[in-house]
Amino acid sequence: MKPVFKKSSPNSKITCYLGKRDFIDYMDHIDPIDGVVLVDPEYVKDRKVYASVLAAFRYGREDLDVLGLTFRKDLFCSTQQIYPPIDDQKKSLTHLQQRLLRKLGPNAYPFYFEIPQHAPASVTLQPAAGDTGKPCGVDYELKTYVAETNEDKSHKRSSVRLAIRKLTYAPEIPAPQPVIEAHKEFMMSPAPLHLECTLDKEMYYHGENINVNVVVTNNSNKTLRKIRIAVVQNAEICLYSSTQYRCDVAVLESSQTICGNMFIYQCTLQMYYCRIRI
Repeated sequence: MKPVFKKSSPNSKITCYLGKRDFIDYMDHIDPIDGVVLVDPEYVKDRKVYASVLAAFRYGREDLDVLGLTFRKDLFCSTQQIYPPIDDQKKSLTHLQQRLLRKLGPNAYPFYFEIPQHAPASVTLQPAAGDTGKPCGVDYELKTYVAETNEDKSHKRSSVRLAIRKLTYAPEIPAPQPVIEAHKEFMMSPAPLHLECTLDKEMYYHGENINVNVVVTNNSNKTLRKIRIAVVQNAEICLYSSTQYRCDVAVLESSQTICGNMFIYQCTLQMYYCRIRI
């Protein structure tokens, strides 16, 4: 049996159940967001319970949000009334919803959202050193709350917020092994310094190790004191103007010394399978 994500409001009057929090875009279709909300009718009374999915892009720090100016842009929002249920919104129940409804009883109500094809994927810009607050990027949030109407402001004590992600399916396609070479010449040196870097494959998934093979051939009279390997995130943010963002995601350094001299001397350092975990 697959695990189910559960989160209750601070007053424990509504509880949201989700089968997963990562929803995959397969290009021809996107996984629907299906789940169940458990409601306390005595607390809700004549009010209603709503569920909404919001996709937003944050492009500035939260501490800079002043005088009603926020560095956040809503990209997609969909809201449904969960309780009392509306006949026009009823859809066929998924296997997860059927199982949850049998277990939770008559006070559980299903919800179903479809993410549009044009919606962007979840992206997090790696925070730089010294950055505080929520990181910039595109994020999705599922919120269930109690209110008179869907336009009323939700109260924290009677609402549930769940962070979800929209990911893009990337099948592994056979491709040549990535290899890159670089040369550096020095004044008064008989030969240049040669660097070759090889990866075991072209595409990596989240949580995978990146296996790096570095070959350094130092024919110069310079001393190489450090080798630094870094995974760098490059992003182009297009709003009012185009902005380039660059940040190190993972860094690995080696302090092995490679020295050269004026004579024909070759020193090679091979670092096989240096593991960097994202």
